Parts: sequence; C-alpha cells; structure tokens
Amino acid sequence: MNAGPRPSVSRVPKLSVVVPFYNVQTYAPDALKSLELNAREDFEFLLVDDCSTDGTPELLERAARELPGAVLLRQGRNGGLATARNTGLDAARGEYLAFLDGDDWLAPGHLARMLAAIEALGCDFIRTDHVRCTGRTRSVQRVPYGPQSVVADPRSAILPADRATSVDYPYAWAGMYHRRLLDRGLLHFTDGLRTAEDRPWIWRLHREAESFAAVGLPGVFYRRGVSTSLTQIKDERQLDFIRAFDQVLADVGTDRESDLLLPKSVRTYCAIIAHHFGSIERYEPAAARKLRLMSAAALGRMPQDVLDRVLDAMDVERATVLRRLRGGRRTATRSGATV
Repeated sequence: MNAGPRPSVSRVPKLSVVVPFYNVQTYAPDALKSLELNAREDFEFLLVDDCSTDGTPELLERAARELPGAVLLRQGRNGGLATARNTGLDAARGEYLAFLDGDDWLAPGHLARMLAAIEALGCDFIRTDHVRCTGRTRSVQRVPYGPQSVVADPRSAILPADRATSVDYPYAWAGMYHRRLLDRGLLHFTDGLRTAEDRPWIWRLHREAESFAAVGLPGVFYRRGVSTSLTQIKDERQLDFIRAFDQVLADVGTDRESDLLLPKSVRTYCAIIAHHFGSIERYEPAAARKLRLMSAAALGRMPQDVLDRVLDAMDVERATVLRRLRGGRRTATRSGATV
C-alpha cells in the first residue's frame, strides 16, 4: 500500500473520512466535489484506490493535490470494499470516523452536521437516514429505529426478530463513529469480503458498543443501479454473503444473549438467501448452481430448532423456497451426495 503526502495539518484531525474507489471514473467527480464542499481544516479524507484500471487513479491524484485534507492510499492488489476500507482505517488519525463510497456523494456541510450531533450526544456512534438515488428518482430511507437523538444501548436496537431493526440497516456510510470503537477493534471489516461486508460489522457494533443514537440527517446520496456495483453483477463474488452471515451466526452463537439473538440472525440469513433466489435467473449458470449448493449447506449449519421456528413464522412464498432447499439437502445427504 502506497500513501501520498499527508495534509499540512499539525494537530490530530477531528474527523477522518475513509473513501474507497474502484473503477468509478464516471461517478468519482461527484464524490470528490462533495468532499470539497464538506472540507474543513480539521478534516482528513483518506482516498483509497483499490487498483482501479480506468481513469479513477488520475482523478484521485488530482484530488490529492487539490482537495484540502486529502490523502491518497493505493492498494497493492484489488481486495474489495472491506479490505479497502480497512486500509483507510489503518491510516486514519481522527477523533471521529466516517465512510463514503466512491460512487456516492454528500450534501454540502453534511459531515459537520453529523460531527456536531455526535459530539452533542457523546455516544459511541450515530446512525443517519440517507437518500436512495435510482436514476432521477430520490427517496429518503430511514434508520429503522424510532427514538431520534436519544442515546441508547445499541443492543436495544437489534430486536424484534420479525421486524426490520438497526442491524438490517448496515450501511457504514450512514453514520459517524468515535475513535474508541476503532481502538477496541470494532470498526474493521472482515478482510476479503466483497459483498455483505457490513453485516458482521453492524452486528458487532450493536452487540459490543456501549451507546448509540439515530439522528435523521439524510445527507448521504446512495447511488443504486450502478453497472459496476457488485449488487448488479451476479457472479460468484455475490456468494460472499454466505461467508458474511456465517460469521454473524458464529459471533451471535458466542454472545451472552445468544438464545435471545439467534432467531433474529437466523431469520435475517434466511431472508437474504430467499432474496438471492428471487433473482437467481440473473446469475451466471455456474454461480447459480453454487448458490443452490452453498445455500442448502448454510441451512444445514443453522441451529435446526431455531430454523424450524423461523420458517414457521415466515411468509409462505419464502418459507416454501427455503424448505425446498433444506429438503433437497437432506435428500442429497441421505443419498450420499456432497453439498
């Protein structure tokens, strides 16, 4: 990893913003311009080039010269979003931390507003609303947590199992985080995960941090439908969601309240499997076959008594898909096939 020159800031920055980029030359100018409109002398922007092969590196080199507080970090090899974010976190010096993806952008002054909110509340982290952008359509996506600007125990925002909660809103860029979380090892992502990298991350935050608040402030513009995004590319990289949720289940299984939290984590895992099967026709054929095999195996690894209860409580359509997968695995196992 190669770093560009440090900004001329003698004191520790108040805020570090980690921004990974990979082959986003069409969208990077919007992200970089929005950083310029958020810049302060006590902010640093860690621009991580994850081995882009288009015109992105040239845009970042110019930003490193012209954007106040910018630091250019170059990955030695393409490692994916989780690894690129970790590179930025390792270089961050700020008292607070935030994220942005290279194909998204910020409203002017959004970072300063988030910083004022987290400093006023004095909590470990805050979660914010965001604006989803699909073509010309804009819609505000809310943090699925009721109280606003009220400091709470992050564990209180995990349940109930049958409703969307804060762990189902995993976006790292929708919030700000105190450095003490980084020092405790809670902000790094599972290295190498290319999709669902934020799922083990958000579960760990809500299980192990001490305080958080939801504050509204929809100032991040999240671009959907980008052709280079892995949400649009249905190859084997998509299957990293299984490794991500296996980690969630393993972590929750060792939690002091595992009996309470396992139904939520199993239900979410099942919902994500069903979601992927809803678009299986878009997968490359080899990846679709692997999706079936890996999903069936994942269902077999889940606590079976918890899985029974989860499937009984799910809607018929998704439960039918999952039961068929589960039954196919059992049949294959009895016949000696390997899944």
